[in-house]
Amino acid sequence: MADAGDSSSSSSSSSMEKQFEGFLQQLEQSGNLRDRIRAVAAEIESSTRLMHSCLLLVHQSRPIPEVAARAEAQIDVLKGLYRRLAEILLELPGQYYRYHGDWRTETQTAISLIAFLHWLQTENLLEHSEVEQKLGLDSSEFGLDIEDYLIGICFMSNELPRYVVNQVTTGDYDCPRKVLAFLTDLHASFRMLNLRNDFLRKKFDGMKYDLRRVEEVYYDVKIRGLAPTGDSTGDQGTQA
Repeated sequence: MADAGDSSSSSSSSSMEKQFEGFLQQLEQSGNLRDRIRAVAAEIESSTRLMHSCLLLVHQSRPIPEVAARAEAQIDVLKGLYRRLAEILLELPGQYYRYHGDWRTETQTAISLIAFLHWLQTENLLEHSEVEQKLGLDSSEFGLDIEDYLIGICFMSNELPRYVVNQVTTGDYDCPRKVLAFLTDLHASFRMLNLRNDFLRKKFDGMKYDLRRVEEVYYDVKIRGLAPTGDSTGDQGTQA
């Protein structure tokens, strides 16, 4: 009976050992993959930092075409980096959201900068599909998470009050009207969403203050009689 017990114990020990050897291999594989992803994410952060420094020049009244040319060079860099991320994730299909957190913050920053650049050039919102196109993302395999896009757009709105103030100081008194119209529409569009992500909701709440700051500048310009004639923007007001 003792021999049977020893045999059973040995078998159980061997089974346990094999299981944990399998765990070890999976953890090492996952760790190596995550290290490679984080290395690319660090390069994305570096690229967005350079792009941000380029876009800051717009607050110094540098011509938009000059600012855009410098910033757009980094979009090509980012496109190559996201291609590398996609290639890494192909090694473990179906694991996008397992590792998503390792590059999402950098992606949100990239979206905010690209969207701000797009607004400077067109005064329109950069759509989700347009961001994917600019970054070379394939929605079927390695796409852009919707919440990342929305958070990035919220970050982009944070740049607009500063831009408005700086433009007014240089004599562009029509800028507050245009930015106010854009932010009002954007804020109203966000209100259509049932936001369950606490961080996204917090960022959206911040957009309300961006809108109010732009409103204050716009009304100050209007009261002082500096707004261009024919300004038909009404007292739109922010919604609580």
